[in-house]
Amino acid sequence: QVRLAESGGGLAQAGGSLRLSCVASGSTLSINVLGWYRQAPGKEREVVARIRRLGTVSYADSAKGRFTISRDNAKNTVSLQMNSLKPEDTALYYCNAAANWYVPSNYWGQGTQVTVSS
Repeated sequence: QVRLAESGGGLAQAGGSLRLSCVASGSTLSINVLGWYRQAPGKEREVVARIRRLGTVSYADSAKGRFTISRDNAKNTVSLQMNSLKPEDTALYYCNAAANWYVPSNYWGQGTQVTVSS
């Protein structure tokens, strides 16, 4: 069992920055991939960025050049630095911990709200 807790969301103006953090606890040795996903009202949950234990990263096209994912394996944390925020980035952001690179697990945090005003 893995437990995830996100923090760092809030309100930002367009062009601003926010940094999200997620800490994993429990069976953390089983975690290979840590990822950030988001869900906007009326839309499906979508991947934002993922990072493997050894550092390979992947970003959604909407995040490339603006967001940076990083992780600290010793502390079991993953962060998402979000710059140049846009109103369309407004969503509930979730952390996911998975063994598989291609498929998120059922381990989700409670989510942290990001709201970007124009």
